[in-house]
Amino acid sequence: MTDRVFPTSKPPTATNGGAIPPPPASATVTTNGTTNGMANQKPQVYIPSNRPIYRPQPYSRRHHHQSRPSCRRICCCCCFWSILIILILALMAAIAATATYVIYHPRSPSFSVPSLRIGRVNLTTASDSSVSYLSSFFNFTLLSGNPNQHLTFSYDPFIVTIESAKSGTMLANGTVPAFFSGKGNKTTFHGVIAMSTSARDLDPDEARHLKSDLTRARVGFEIQMRTKVKMQMGKLKSEGVEIKVTCQGFEGTIPKG
Repeated sequence: MTDRVFPTSKPPTATNGGAIPPPPASATVTTNGTTNGMANQKPQVYIPSNRPIYRPQPYSRRHHHQSRPSCRRICCCCCFWSILIILILALMAAIAATATYVIYHPRSPSFSVPSLRIGRVNLTTASDSSVSYLSSFFNFTLLSGNPNQHLTFSYDPFIVTIESAKSGTMLANGTVPAFFSGKGNKTTFHGVIAMSTSARDLDPDEARHLKSDLTRARVGFEIQMRTKVKMQMGKLKSEGVEIKVTCQGFEGTIPKG
């Protein structure tokens, strides 16, 4: 069994009459807290090896822009909602129009000319064929009907023209007074007059074509009428709409003299 030697707290004493050895120089501490051997050296900062060194990251504008919605995305959203609202409004208008048509079933007015009387068609040509004059007189009956039970029509005065069916030369003109056509109403105008108020000058081409038409045994005529009409259905009123009425298929013999 070995003996253990424990250090003593007493200061060392001289043995054999010798002097006490001085302490080692490295263990001498000065009053400023530094050792004699380390007085001329700077203190070192200890940095743990397992801790990463902080490096500041550069500022990126890309992440800054991504944090806010782009203008292109906003424009796409606005266009999408605008188109969607327009489609919804168009669908609602189509549904309303369909419902109105099914409930009221509107129909266009009717016009007819049951009779046309040729009073006079005179074509006079100068001896040198340089100038031709036309004088005419027509008389006809006009019927107008409104087949609707929920729709009324208000007509402005009609402008009437009678033309030759083959050459299209205007023979006479006249007017029909303004009138109102109520629900399911029929209106008749007797003795509508169309004429040339004075001898009308014709150019050589018109005179030649009209002369060719008048030499036929039966001459075809066409009646055209133009006016503006306003429609009303309940509290709904429309603006004046221009319409053209054409009546065809008339044939007659030109009276002599």
